[in-house]
Amino acid sequence: MEKTSLVILLCFILMSMVQGVVLGPKAVEKWFKKLPHAKQKVTKFHFYFHDITSGKNPTAVPIIKSKSPTFFGYVAMIDDPLTVGPEVNSTIVGRAQGIYGGAGQKEVALLMTLNFVFTTGKYNGSTLSVLGRNPAFHKYREMPIVGGSGVFRLAQGIATAKTYWLNATDAIVEYNVIVLHYDI
Repeated sequence: MEKTSLVILLCFILMSMVQGVVLGPKAVEKWFKKLPHAKQKVTKFHFYFHDITSGKNPTAVPIIKSKSPTFFGYVAMIDDPLTVGPEVNSTIVGRAQGIYGGAGQKEVALLMTLNFVFTTGKYNGSTLSVLGRNPAFHKYREMPIVGGSGVFRLAQGIATAKTYWLNATDAIVEYNVIVLHYDI
C-alpha cells in the first residue's frame, strides 16, 4: 500500500512539472502577487477542430436532438481533437472539450461553451475558455476567449473559425486564435 501511495505521489509531481505551471491555491496566490510586475504577451495559435458525430468513435455526442431546420434546441457534448493540419491523422495538439447547442431560430447559430485543452509542448495542461455565438454558415465566425488556466490564467482574446470541410454529420473547422495573457 505504501508503494502505491508513493507511486501516485510521484506521478502527480511529474505531471505538475510537465505542465510547466504549478497548480493549487497557494501557487495561484503566489502567481497573483507577481501579476502587477508581469508583462502582457500575445500568443497565436492555428489548428483544426474535428467534430465527428458519425462512426464507432464519435467525438461529439448529441444530448438533445432537434427537428428544427436551424437545429434550434440541439445540444451536443464534445471532446474533439485539435490538430496541426486538417487531416484526421494529423498531429494532435489538444482537445476541444465542452458543449454546444443550437441557439438560433432563424439561422444555424450555435452557442459554444468549451475549453481548448492543450496536450503537447510548452502549453501542455493549459486551457483557453471559449464562450460565444457561432453562426455556423458564415464564412468567418468570431468567438471570445473569456479566460484560461495554467499559462493562460486571466487570458482574453478572439478565436476565429472557418469551416474547412462539412458533410451531414461531421465537420472540420479551421481555427486561428489570438490571446492576450501574462508572462509570469
